[in-house]
Amino acid sequence: MAHHSSPPPRICPACDGFASVAVTLGGRDHRGHLRTITAHCPACDGLGVTRTRTRPDREGARA
Repeated sequence: MAHHSSPPPRICPACDGFASVAVTLGGRDHRGHLRTITAHCPACDGLGVTRTRTRPDREGARA
């Protein structure tokens, strides 16, 4: 019986799959918590995978 494997994931080459990160701003607030912001990869919009463009099927373009 053949074993069917799924295709490898399309990991974003810009962020290597680490699409969202928390960056500390270097200080703490009045409660002692670290001040952080979340940064998303601009290439994949924080998804971690490359996006594929789908073309609409052109039925009847060539007969």
